[in-house]
Amino acid sequence: MRVASALGFGPEPEPIAINTLLAWANQQGLLTPPINQRFFGFNNPSPSAGSPNYGYEQWITVPEGLEGNENVEIKQFSGGLYAVGRCESLENIMQDWCELAAWQEKSEYLPGNHQWLEEILCVDLLPGMLKGEFNPASFVLDLYLPINK
Repeated sequence: MRVASALGFGPEPEPIAINTLLAWANQQGLLTPPINQRFFGFNNPSPSAGSPNYGYEQWITVPEGLEGNENVEIKQFSGGLYAVGRCESLENIMQDWCELAAWQEKSEYLPGNHQWLEEILCVDLLPGMLKGEFNPASFVLDLYLPINK
């Protein structure tokens, strides 16, 4: 899949990455309802012991022909095999990730080496984030855990 990517870094990098990407996507006309793009994110780099800072990378699927800018990079993602679990609120995301990982450990599947992902399913809420509207309890995500047979 072809995606546009933005990075954030700090103690709370997710809003930095998503707001950078949303501002770019809005300029490209990608946030006009109905929103047909998919939104994925993941830690990059992951948190490390002793530091409150980490990175987050946010993606939006994009059609051919769009170009990035100094803050947004266009990438091609090859995908992979995933176990998918639903997260009904950002307040539960750590617990939901742990449950998905526990499922994998008991399953016949091995851990995969490709990118794990969080897909935002409540895309209708994203334009409001540009106006500072954000409610963690209203966010619904699918969590993609990479697996191999």
